[in-house]
Amino acid sequence: MKQIIFFCLLVIFAHISTTTLAQSPAAAPKAAAKPAPATPAPATAPAKPLVPSLPQSPSSDTSSGQDIIKILRKAKSFNALIRLLKTTQIINQINAQLVTTKNGGLTILAPDDGAFSQLKAGYFNSLGERQQKELIQFHVLPVYVSSSNFDSLSNPVLTLASDSPSGYQMNVTAYGNSVNISTGSVNATLTGIVYSDKTLAIYHVDKVLIPLDFSKPKALAPSPALAKAPKADKDNSSSDDDQASSTKATSGAISLLGLQGTMFVSLFVGLVATILTISS
Repeated sequence: MKQIIFFCLLVIFAHISTTTLAQSPAAAPKAAAKPAPATPAPATAPAKPLVPSLPQSPSSDTSSGQDIIKILRKAKSFNALIRLLKTTQIINQINAQLVTTKNGGLTILAPDDGAFSQLKAGYFNSLGERQQKELIQFHVLPVYVSSSNFDSLSNPVLTLASDSPSGYQMNVTAYGNSVNISTGSVNATLTGIVYSDKTLAIYHVDKVLIPLDFSKPKALAPSPALAKAPKADKDNSSSDDDQASSTKATSGAISLLGLQGTMFVSLFVGLVATILTISS
């Protein structure tokens, strides 16, 4: 009996062990998926300059500082502009404004000697002293404009010569790698960077910028009042005849009076002689 019970327990135990081994083990929980690393946004490329840098640009030479005359001398071919900046004393105004407007800065549009040679001979000397100064001031913008920001300017663009919102303006058009300037009488192009830092930019322009106001015809002076026309010859003839008649009448009256006076004197003398004769 004990053997039968033991045998039954052995069979049950063997069955349980077989069933447990036959079952697949429980699936391990899946590990949480790691989030994909965020793709960094591509770095914004710096704005491409609209105006190319000139080969002789001294922008990397800090020894010049912001000495405009020294910068132009190093860049070469700007002797005429240097001379006019000095003779008009506009260089003093520019330097003073550059010191007081560090935040805003200045932009100079510099024509080279070849641009000045395109002007009619004696043109600059034909201008008055005030216009000479205004012509040089017209080439200076009272704000700093980097080589990639010309397309952000709002037209019309004011200059140092703009003494009023409507005077001495220019239009700036930037497209592609070109910056064009129109004054209304001159169309010019910026051909390169002469110098650029954080507050001062000097650009080479291929023509002298003449304000439209300079080419407007001057108002004509009022014509003097016309003198009255002389009377017709007929009137003159009549007047001469009248004068002649008047002269003749006057002469006749004088002659008549002379004759009557002579007769009166003769009669008086005769009467006195007669009385004296009777008395004696």
